[in-house]
Amino acid sequence: MLSKKIQNALNNQIELEAASSNYYLAMASWAESEGFNGVANFLYTHSDEERIHMIKLVRFINERGGKAVVPALKEPISKFKNLTEIFDIILKHEILVTSEINKVVDACLSEKDYTTHNFMQWYVAEQLEEESLAKNNVDKLRLIGDDKGGMYLFDRDIAALIPTATPKGK
Repeated sequence: MLSKKIQNALNNQIELEAASSNYYLAMASWAESEGFNGVANFLYTHSDEERIHMIKLVRFINERGGKAVVPALKEPISKFKNLTEIFDIILKHEILVTSEINKVVDACLSEKDYTTHNFMQWYVAEQLEEESLAKNNVDKLRLIGDDKGGMYLFDRDIAALIPTATPKGK
């Protein structure tokens, strides 16, 4: 059984994962409407992945005898200056998500809930990848600057980062 403290921490993480999915979805929609189809597809895929992360948490809570809460969400930002702004936001957001996952892991250790701690290790590893990917994209965009040819190549090349197999987390 989950303690109330762990259940609350996991439900907070559900909300963050759901909000992440919405952020990526809003960014994908903007990118698509601006003609950045590679970026849009990359972000649509990440939106789906964040939703899968949320569902994993919902199922885990319910399987452990808790009660998962599906949250209402605020409307995400939907207007952006450029791709650099989007990927800066993504990097900051992924750093926040990592911090929040670390809080859940800390709560697990303080409650001696090693089962949930073990479950959360997948999220810890996932965040290493997410932050690295976001930072790499920010670095590339900084190198490109305002070069339109560079933006075209970035948009084309980011499509190669879209997984073709089953999304992570299944």
